[in-house]
Formats: sequence, C-alpha cells, structure tokens
Amino acid sequence: MLRRLLPTLIALLLGFAGLAWGLGSLQRIFATERDDAQASLDSRREALEQYARASLAQSLRDRLEAARPALEAAALDPLAPATGLYLRERGTQLLPRLALHDTGEDTPAKGRYAGLRAGTERADEAEDPWAERLALIREVDRALSRGDRRASTVALMALLQHRAQYVLASTRDVPGFLVVLESLAERGDPVPQLMHALVRDGLADGRSGRLDGLQRLLLLRRARFTKEDFDFLRERIVALSTKAGVPVADFEARAAELASEPLPLPRTLPGPALVRAGWYLEPRGGNHVRGVAVDSGALLQSLTREMRERGLLEADGQVRLLADAEMLPLADLPLSVDTPEWARAQGALERRYRLKTGMVAACAVLALGIAALAFVAQHRKLRFLELKSDFVATVSHELRTPLASIRLLAETLEWRLAEGTDARDYPARIVREADGLGFLVENLLSFNRIDKGRWVPKLAPVRLDELVAQLRKDLEFWSKVPVELEADVGEFSLRADGQLLRLLLSNLARNACAYNTRSPVRLRIEALSDGRVRFSDNGVGIPQTQWERAFEEFVRLPGQGHDAPGSGLGLALCRRIMRVHGGTLRVAASSPEGTTFELRFPHTVTT
Repeated sequence: MLRRLLPTLIALLLGFAGLAWGLGSLQRIFATERDDAQASLDSRREALEQYARASLAQSLRDRLEAARPALEAAALDPLAPATGLYLRERGTQLLPRLALHDTGEDTPAKGRYAGLRAGTERADEAEDPWAERLALIREVDRALSRGDRRASTVALMALLQHRAQYVLASTRDVPGFLVVLESLAERGDPVPQLMHALVRDGLADGRSGRLDGLQRLLLLRRARFTKEDFDFLRERIVALSTKAGVPVADFEARAAELASEPLPLPRTLPGPALVRAGWYLEPRGGNHVRGVAVDSGALLQSLTREMRERGLLEADGQVRLLADAEMLPLADLPLSVDTPEWARAQGALERRYRLKTGMVAACAVLALGIAALAFVAQHRKLRFLELKSDFVATVSHELRTPLASIRLLAETLEWRLAEGTDARDYPARIVREADGLGFLVENLLSFNRIDKGRWVPKLAPVRLDELVAQLRKDLEFWSKVPVELEADVGEFSLRADGQLLRLLLSNLARNACAYNTRSPVRLRIEALSDGRVRFSDNGVGIPQTQWERAFEEFVRLPGQGHDAPGSGLGLALCRRIMRVHGGTLRVAASSPEGTTFELRFPHTVTT
C-alpha cells in the first residue's frame, strides 16, 4: 500500500513545503513590524526613565546639601539634633550617635558621687591631681557653707583653672564637677549666666580652648561610663538643670536618642547610593561617609507630580523604583515609568501580532488538516479496496466450502440411493452444511443492518436459561466435536431482542469451537448479580495485545496451527448487538487455557 500512496505523499509534501516557506516569510514580516513598534515604545520609555533618574538623583543631592549645616553642627555639638543625619569617619559611625557605654558591671561614678556628697572621698596619693581637685572641691564647699560669696567665687575659679590644666578620668571629673555645681545651686547665689554656662554652654579656658558645660561633658564622655553610671549622672544633671533654670529638653532628647547598635548600612560604597533602609549616602574620600534619611516613596510621588505637570506623564502615570537590592547606586537607579497609555499601546501591539500569528498558524493548521484528510482519504480508499477484496475473497471461500460440501454430499446421496446403498447420515450432513451457510449469510445481513442503523430491536422479556437451552440444541445439531455446556444463570432475565441475543451466543460458541484444539469443547455461561454475564471457553486464548483488535471488522486471528474458518465479523457483530442494548462486551481474561468474555447489560434492561 505504501508504494501506491507514495505519489500522493510526495505531492502533499512538496505543496506543504511551498506553503510553509510562504507562511514563514509572512510571519517574519509580522515579527519585524512588531519589533519596530516595540523599539519605538522602548525608546520613549527609556528617555523618560533617564529623565526621572536624573531628577531623582538631583533631588537626593539637594537633600544632602540642605542638611549639610545641620550635619556639621551635630558633628561638633552633642546637644545639636541629629535625627535623619548620618556621618561615618574612619569606619566609625558618629551620627546617629551611639551610646558606646562601658560594658563593665561596676558603678565607679555613682560611688564616687556618694563619697563626695558624704565627704568620705580620698585620693590615693597626696601629690595626685585628684587630691588637688578634692582639696579645691572642699574649699568651694567650705566657702559656700560660710556664705562667703567672694571666697566661693575665687575657689570656683581655681577649680575651673585646675580642670583646664588637668584632664582627669571622667568617672572622677564629672561626679566632682556635678557635686560642686549642685552645692552652688543649693547654697550659693550664682549668677544665672555663669550657671547656664557651667551646666550647658561651657566657658573659655583662657588657653584658646573651652571647658564644656556639664550636659555636653556627659554626652561627649558617655563611652567612659557604664550604662548605670550614665543614667544616674543624667538624672542628677536633669535635676540640677531644672533647679538652675537651664534648658534641659534637648539634653534629654539627645540622651534618649543614643543607639546601642550602629545602623545596618553598607560598609563600602562605590559612589553615591540610595539604601533601601531609607538613607541617601555619599562617600567623601577615604572612610568618610555622609548621608541623610530620605523617604523614597515620597520622593517618587513628588517626581511623578512634577512629570505630570510637565506633560511627560498622563494623570494616572506612575514612577516606580524597581529591584530588591539593599543598595542602589545613584548612577544606575532602577526606575520604571509606567503609564496606561503605554500599556494600551503595548496591548494593542501584542493583540495585532497575536492575531496575525494566529492567522498564519490557522493557515498552517488548515493546510496540515487538508493534507492529512487527503492522505487519510486516499489511504481509506485503498484500505477499503483491500478490505473489499479480502472480504469478497473470504466470503467467496466461506460460501464455496459449504456449497461444495452440499454438492458432494448430494451427489453421493444420489449415487447411493441409485445403487440402493444405505445413505446413512448424508441428509443430516447436508442440512448441517446448509445451516452453516445460512448462519454466515445471517451474520452478514445482521451486521449490515445494525451497522447502517436499520435494525430496530424488538424488545420483550427474555429468560437467559431459555437462550442457553436453545444454544445447547444448536450445538448438538451443528457442532462437529463434542461440546459440554455448563450454565449457572438462575432466573436471570432481560428485556431485549431474543433473536439478537441468540445470534450473539451462537457466534461466541462457534468461535469457541473454531479456535479450540481440545475435545470436548467446554463452555460455561454464568450470570452475576449486577447485570453481568460471563461466557467462558477452553480454547487457545487471545493474546492480550489483540483483545481489542479481535472486535474489529473482518479481523480473523490465527488459530493454533491452522486458519480458523469464518468471515471475521463474529465478534464485531457481538459487540454491536451489545451496543444496541446499551451494554458492553469485552475480554475479561484470556490465556492458553481459555477465554472469558464479559457481557455487561445496563440496569434498565435487567429484570
């Protein structure tokens, strides 16, 4: 058959190759149009994104430049606010300010304060600067106790000169200075400006330097104290400031702002960068980094409003910051400018391209379908001719065999009757051959009528045991080998066409006899409770790969060692009879020991 189909196949392949080349060229044209339009959209988008990137970068630089005076002031003055400012020098974070408290568990400042207030504090050595400082503190205390204002002023100036000359440990200097100022506020009558300077602003030391006020002193030397000492001194200074009428709100705010851990910001910066944590950082050579806190969302909203006002964006356009990286270099901010106009243009572009591509694909599919249909039609035509030829040959053979047998038996009968010889069983054999011929013709006619839908089943109550009894009589009449039929059907009955069911069972039985090498042939019919009927034999069996093929038209499976007689329509007719009754027929099991067919009837026909 392949040789006969080859010209058709070659013609179809050549035609399809030409069509494929044409459709491919057309699709490339569509793709080029789509790419050009997409490039135009991308070019406009890129231009707007570059503008947005430059505007946002300039806004960030302006923010940092505007914050520069506050940043420089906060770096020098511990009382200056540092909220939203960042400063790192030589790898150490200066702003926002860190607590940096001593991690020890002792409280030397608190203990020394208590000793000074109680008068029990002593120096280790007489020549030690701390011993001199203690002497000056006591001198101030004695002058205040006497109420001698002049003497207390002289003693205080001497103490300040000693502080300018000697730098003592902060755990000694700060508690000592605090005790003196508390005594001055409690028992003296200090000049307000002087008290303000001593507690807060500081004084010039006469040597081009400056003595810090107590508030600034504690904040500057916070790393010298443990957390408990720092909190204790802070509370005492707040109380002193309140009593002396010195502003204290900013001092408390700066003390409360001290952070225990540095900000989790990048340690190295290749250049100005926007950090996702909410900072804009700018390196200034070496390890010097300045920065300012920013709200990227607010900046993007402001930029969006500006671009809308300039007519660069529609009313519902939006500028968004992409990427999830922690640090975004300012020179390459991943900005996206989105607008519904572009989305609509993009959607229209894609729809047009998909429509054109779909048309090309539909043409290709249609061409394939036509080619496949043409090939299938040609193949079916040739196959039909082959089947027709095979069927005619098979039926001719099947008809010729019984006709030849009938003629031979009739001639033999005539001769024997003329000779007066006993004719024995020749009439019965003639009838059996004629019956076989009639069964073949009945199969052909029934198959044709059912296949064309011209058989209208005559439904009536049918008992399965009666069908089995008729089958047993038929087997006794036409079977050439001994047959043992066993039935376990009870009172199973159906509302069906009895003639069709009798034809079905006859075909199964004849196949069981034809495809069998044993004697006797054993058949078993069993009715199950759920509307199933099983028909079993002890034939040669059907290979599992051939189970479904056995039900095809004109298929004759080879017997064991010989070709079994038949037209190849028996099992195909049986399945069609079951379908007419709304049921199914299948091979339930098969082996060299025999085959079991299962007939499943719907509940609507079982009674």
